[in-house]
Amino acid sequence: MAVLPATKTPSLQQPVLAWALAGVCFVLATVLAVLVGWGLAVVVESRTAEVIRTRMLTSGYPWAHVATDGLIVSLSGTAPTEAQRFAAVNLAGSLVDSGRLHDDFTVEPAKVVAPPRFSVEMMRNDDGVQLIGLLPEGDGKAQLAEAAAAIPSVRAATDMLETAAYPAPPQWEDALRFGLTALKLLPRAKISISVDGVEIIAIAGSEAEKRQFEAVLDQATPQGLAVTTTITAPRPVLTPFTLRFVIDAGGARFDACSADTDGARARILAAAVAAGAKGDLTCTVGMGVPSPSWAQATSDSMAALAKMGAGTVTFSDADITLLAAETVSQDSFDSAIGALRANLPDVFSLEAKRVEQAETAPSIVTAEFAAVLDPKTHNAELRGRLGDSLMQNVVTSFAKALFGANKVYVATTPDPSLPEGWTERVMAGLQALAVLDSGKVQVFQNTVEVTGISGQKTASDKVSQILSDRLGQGRPFKVDVHYDKALDPMEGLPTPQECLERAQTVQSSHKISFDPGSAALDAASFAAMGALAKAFKNCAAIKIEIGGHTDAQGSTQGNLALSHGRAQAVLMALLDRQVDVSGMRAVGYGESLPIADNATEVGRETNRRIEFTLIKATKGAAAGQGAKSAIETAPDGTPLAPQAPTIRPPSRPKG
Repeated sequence: MAVLPATKTPSLQQPVLAWALAGVCFVLATVLAVLVGWGLAVVVESRTAEVIRTRMLTSGYPWAHVATDGLIVSLSGTAPTEAQRFAAVNLAGSLVDSGRLHDDFTVEPAKVVAPPRFSVEMMRNDDGVQLIGLLPEGDGKAQLAEAAAAIPSVRAATDMLETAAYPAPPQWEDALRFGLTALKLLPRAKISISVDGVEIIAIAGSEAEKRQFEAVLDQATPQGLAVTTTITAPRPVLTPFTLRFVIDAGGARFDACSADTDGARARILAAAVAAGAKGDLTCTVGMGVPSPSWAQATSDSMAALAKMGAGTVTFSDADITLLAAETVSQDSFDSAIGALRANLPDVFSLEAKRVEQAETAPSIVTAEFAAVLDPKTHNAELRGRLGDSLMQNVVTSFAKALFGANKVYVATTPDPSLPEGWTERVMAGLQALAVLDSGKVQVFQNTVEVTGISGQKTASDKVSQILSDRLGQGRPFKVDVHYDKALDPMEGLPTPQECLERAQTVQSSHKISFDPGSAALDAASFAAMGALAKAFKNCAAIKIEIGGHTDAQGSTQGNLALSHGRAQAVLMALLDRQVDVSGMRAVGYGESLPIADNATEVGRETNRRIEFTLIKATKGAAAGQGAKSAIETAPDGTPLAPQAPTIRPPSRPKG
């Protein structure tokens, strides 16, 4: 049997491999296509989001957030307003098809519009008024315009007021009424009314007019309204610049006092107190001082007189006349005058001497001339010796010019033997007498005396100025002139500042002290409280804070309570003495406001004090508000929360 050769049969593995390879290639191609497509989609999505974000930022929509999911673009974020949300959606729609946008924006809630800040400025300059500002809707605008036009001296009123439909802030009506009162009262002023209160800046024609304005405004100020008032008056020109200080059996006092600055006045008054002066001391601040060293020279001269014990010192510009009483020993006189001459600035000229007995106590027999001014008729009666008939005519004409042609009665005797300068001394005395409402002038052989009453607070100053100027340096004279408020044409309640100065003057010579560790006034303080009661006489309802302060010994809370109890004790003591305390309040500050070093006994004694300060509302923080947890009470003892800030003058040790 023949064997056939073997033949190859097709393998089944080859088609399988081919199909497998083809499948693999297809899968790889598919995966690659998917990857490429996915990558392209990611690039497109990222690029789209980046473009939209960039445009949002450059267009002022930083609050817009952009996210993509495939072809869908999601917008999110909080738009400040609906208008900005809409603008951002439109911007995105300009970059991609709006069908691809998904708006997830939110909008901030609408804010309540705050009311406007109401304020009014009223400016008056004699015959013109300007009204500028924004008022709440109502009758206020018409009332202001009508009130301005109704002022008698106003010829033109400019109305630039606007209104807004919002309710008036607290105390707005009170502020508006008070502002109108000030506008009618003050001929040259700027009155600013706002939610913070009322601010007044004004100019007065004189110091007396300034006092009147301040008194009226203080009485018209509504309770709780913050008012700041600044009224200036031109300082008087004092010619001659005069100061006269006297120490005699009646005590130490000023017959006249002038100062060139507030600082000089304070220094002069302090020197007077150190020399023994008490009571209500005043000193006129004016222009015309002969030297910047005026305060130094006058203070040193008063100190020299105090060392001697009795006499007078008179400044007339740079001329000084110091007359020591006959009771002063020669050694004391020489010692005091020697020291004074060494310290006086070169510009001042000093003439000093001890007065002889005949010069200080002339008798009625030696009186050569007298003139009396009647308090009811204001007629002047002239008696005594004059020179020849020509001098009599001169004096009579001068008197009629001063007092009135029909108000002078002359019963004088001619005497050609009178000393030189007699007529000038008589005329100086008559000119001084004319300042008074009633009084008497006597011309003696060696001196001139003027006594009387006046309704002018500065009458004694004016009399001293006239006599020192007309008699000349070294010529002695005596002034005994008293102020009577009933005769004052500017009669009225004293200003709050005057009342405060009275209290501070009392404190410069009287210490208010307490039993150790107690709120009870000690026996030594009774005189101080009596003097304070007199100082506050006629100070009706004055707004004053009585501040109690302690040293740092003891606990903080204990000192706070003790200081409050002491302030309250002072308030009640004033009430017991018939003082109107309805505007006063007691405040305890404890140890929080020291004015001296608590590490020393002297410092601790200084810190234990009572201070009187005006309660005057101002803008901003006031001095003294740093006190921790101050306790306040009203006159009836009711605790008060801190209210209006206070203007606190610089504190000084009170003994």
